Amino acid sequence: MTYYISMANEKGGVAKTTSTISLGAALVESGSKVLLVDLDPQSNMTLALGIDPEKNTHSLINALLENNEVNSIIRQTGVTGLHIAPANHELGFAERFLPTRPGYETLIRKGLRPLKLDYDFVLFDCPPFLGAVTLCALTASDLLLIPTQAEYFSIYAIRNMNSLIRRVRSQSNPQLMYRILLTMYDRRNRIHRTLYEQLSNTFGKGVLSTVIETDTKLRESPIVGMPIIYHSPKSRAAIQYRLLAQEIKQYAQETIEQPA
Repeated sequence: MTYYISMANEKGGVAKTTSTISLGAALVESGSKVLLVDLDPQSNMTLALGIDPEKNTHSLINALLENNEVNSIIRQTGVTGLHIAPANHELGFAERFLPTRPGYETLIRKGLRPLKLDYDFVLFDCPPFLGAVTLCALTASDLLLIPTQAEYFSIYAIRNMNSLIRRVRSQSNPQLMYRILLTMYDRRNRIHRTLYEQLSNTFGKGVLSTVIETDTKLRESPIVGMPIIYHSPKSRAAIQYRLLAQEIKQYAQETIEQPA
């Protein structure tokens, strides 16, 4: 059974794309087969995995709107078992075209049904705004991961994410769950520690146990086109993303095993 996860936050610069790639690679390392879906017209995940978005003619949204086979756009990455549906800059037009289609919110969910037996996890890297593409991804997802820094503006943006979660639950996906992932954390920073404590007190179990701390090795991995797990396997970030993968796998298993 495929488990679908969206990585989204209205606030940019919170390690959303880095976390999508790193979590996907860590899940693969632990034995899962993973598809990464780049839904951001900036195409950073596509570029970080060695694919030139300028030469990529079809994204997932292109394929679905044109009634093409999803498998036709999926590419192998440099990591066995880790595949990507790459993005291109034309994705930005989807925000205008998608809402003109009746029931567009379910486009991704219906379009990915043929892939259910091929992957254990599908991870959506959403754009840093809460538009039609993000709504489609959340409608297709079992879990929303909200990466956030221990910074005021990043945490404040979660309020808007909560509004979107309520909308999705009421209109298109009542089963959607969410978890908050703290990223770029500096334990030496008193403000970071204080905001993390406030975040935990406010959201309780909604905050993941795993915390991703700052690590310069993370900045190097996109340059070499490899996830941190493989670029620097003994780095702090690699270890923490492995812990995140285990936490997500356990949560997914518990969710799947819950009686209907």
